[in-house]
Amino acid sequence: MGGAIDSRYIGAIRKGIMAQMKNGPLTGSPCQNIRVVVFDGKMHSVDSNDISFQLAASGAFKEAFQNAKPQLLEPMYRVEILCPDEATGDVMGDLQTRRAIISGMDTEGHYQKIIADVPLAELDDYGSTLRSITGGKAKFTMAFSDYQLVPGNVQQELIKHYAEQVEE
Repeated sequence: MGGAIDSRYIGAIRKGIMAQMKNGPLTGSPCQNIRVVVFDGKMHSVDSNDISFQLAASGAFKEAFQNAKPQLLEPMYRVEILCPDEATGDVMGDLQTRRAIISGMDTEGHYQKIIADVPLAELDDYGSTLRSITGGKAKFTMAFSDYQLVPGNVQQELIKHYAEQVEE
């Protein structure tokens, strides 16, 4: 830090930044692994106070964050589905509507084993949908895989939805 800001305001600056990181500026989602450096600033010996620095830091973080063109990440799950041969096409079609990435297929007797990576947001009602598609003859397992970038169109929709919520 430069010498223009009294060290007693560092806590207030940190608090303002952490508040913005907790409720991220894009979608209200927490922000992680961000390095912030304050290298200069101004203060007034009479008018400066903790809340002023907290609000200034919060606003500065929000502006800098949005100018950095951040990317949202979403949790991906590895899903393995065991379904009858005759339902494979319908199951694959449903997976495609859920933004799934099919990574493999195998045969186990009269059943097909489909392996796919699917965003968690798309798995909300998957069990009941799979039962409906296959007449209850399929089963699936899922396990966390990793985080991947949210597609640009989906990110824009999430940001728009969040902005509408904030306005209300």
